[in-house]
Amino acid sequence: MRLSQNMMYQNNLNSILDSQQDVNKAMQQVNTQKRVLTASDDPSAMARALLYTDRIQTNEQYTKNLTMLKGRLDTQEGVLDNIKDSLTRALTLTVQAGNGSLVDVDRASLSEELSAIQTAVHDLMNAKTEDGRYIFSGYQDNTEAYSYNSTQQRYQYNGDQGQHKIKVAEGVEIKSSDNGFDVFESVPTRLNVASNTATVSGGVVSSDVYVTKQGPFDQFHKANYNPDPTAPAGSNTFSLVLTAGTPNTYSLQQGATVLATGSYEENHIEVEGMEFSFTGNAPAQIDFDLEAPERDNVLNMLDDLVTALNDTTLSEKDYRQVLADSMIGIDNAKNRVSQTQSGLGGRLNTATRITDANADLDINNKIAKAELVELDMAEAITDLTKHETALQASQATFGRLSNLSLLDYIR
Repeated sequence: MRLSQNMMYQNNLNSILDSQQDVNKAMQQVNTQKRVLTASDDPSAMARALLYTDRIQTNEQYTKNLTMLKGRLDTQEGVLDNIKDSLTRALTLTVQAGNGSLVDVDRASLSEELSAIQTAVHDLMNAKTEDGRYIFSGYQDNTEAYSYNSTQQRYQYNGDQGQHKIKVAEGVEIKSSDNGFDVFESVPTRLNVASNTATVSGGVVSSDVYVTKQGPFDQFHKANYNPDPTAPAGSNTFSLVLTAGTPNTYSLQQGATVLATGSYEENHIEVEGMEFSFTGNAPAQIDFDLEAPERDNVLNMLDDLVTALNDTTLSEKDYRQVLADSMIGIDNAKNRVSQTQSGLGGRLNTATRITDANADLDINNKIAKAELVELDMAEAITDLTKHETALQASQATFGRLSNLSLLDYIR
């Protein structure tokens, strides 16, 4: 086969161009440190690398979400710590308020400090996140959680029962907040009788009834209170039936069912944690009702306590009842905060474990992607050197051929 000069020229030129492309590609690989520059270089590897890229980006978003979650939970835990400390101090002051030697000025001093605690707790309940949203308002986080209703003269919850969640892994969402309804509004108050003034008949003309021993009364209330809203009237009415004799006796009854019996002197009876004081004589009947279990927020409990401390006309029995209400209510509120903190701690631990797992997953994804598309630098530099040598050889050959004349061929 005879080769023309044009063919030789063209072949050498093509060889140079191919070598230049090889050198250029090798240089791009070294500069970018990537083996696969375009999908055509390795379609299968590029497709799998894109999958890993998507996983890496998703994992990065989860990492950001976890950082946000931890920040919000830490903020909430700090707020709850301050509330619990405030309630601990309020309990201490309530115990002091029960000191029988206190005079009005002493009670006023306690009232002033408790009022300051109430204000501080109110502010903490309305705490905000770093982006200005109310922590404890549920989904209504643009509305303050608690406000004072001047008409009802009570503190009220303005949020809902929603809880924000943040996605931190595939199929995993963690609550980033607790609503005020669950944390503050659902605190059980002290179980009590419906009224301290009993209904009397027979020889007794008046009677009062107070809960003086909470433990026995709580057991009595829980065992006998009927919570059914469709129950007939009088389902929670009880009677203390007095019978004259030596000694005088009583029978605590609900309808025809006898719940307790005993004897009494000096128109004074203590039974099931309740204390009855009455005027008149047996035979007689004293009727009273059990109060329905209620829930309230600690702001109202503190408000009632402050009011009682400033009320110089309040009887000693009624004052003691307010103190008992406050002790139990504030303690229940403090326990509810502690329970919420336990839940927060569990969520923080879960977030920490997921953070560690995501970090490991991120490393694995990046390694897998690197194995598909990234460069072995030693091999790449060897290839670059090889392609540069080939280019130089092609250029040298082309130079010699392009300078040949007809006389060179004749010789």
